[in-house]
Amino acid sequence: MTAHQVRTLNALGLLGCCAILIVAFGYQFRFGELPCPLCLLQRSAFAAAGIGFALSVRFGPRTSHYGVVILSAVTGAGISARQVALHVVPGTGGYGSTLFGLHFYTLALIAFAAMIVGVGVLLLGNGAADRVSQDRVEEVGVFGTACLLLFVSVILANAVSTVAECGAGLCPDDPSRYEALGDWLARFRSR
Repeated sequence: MTAHQVRTLNALGLLGCCAILIVAFGYQFRFGELPCPLCLLQRSAFAAAGIGFALSVRFGPRTSHYGVVILSAVTGAGISARQVALHVVPGTGGYGSTLFGLHFYTLALIAFAAMIVGVGVLLLGNGAADRVSQDRVEEVGVFGTACLLLFVSVILANAVSTVAECGAGLCPDDPSRYEALGDWLARFRSR
């Protein structure tokens, strides 16, 4: 694989992380489904995996960058598996909406597993990461830059949303409103 091809695959991985976070964010605002604490942890794991891909896009692929992706995906898979286990007992029901007939936490588990396999294939692909990391660092390009900017925007939007939902304290187990935003509005009205 050439350096350009490897960098493009990393940009696609980053774009995949963005797509997952955008869909979850869209459901949050379109259908009013605030993420539970486990959902927020899964989003954080996707963001952390995205950081590994972003590092590979920006500075060229390195095995350490892939290590960030794999460790983040393993952590996210564990969190997702925990949430799946909470709802696997018949009659307990699921949490939140479904997409393609599966709850988001089940889809997250599948996505994390796919991410681990995909990065493993990248690492095995003719030692591309080691060979490319020794090459000169080439330009990120328009596609890579667009993916990086989208990623930063999505992460910032999710961070603001999480602060609005949880404030400075613990996030509610079954969120029904934006806690910090409600507190801020109440203080604003009392003035």
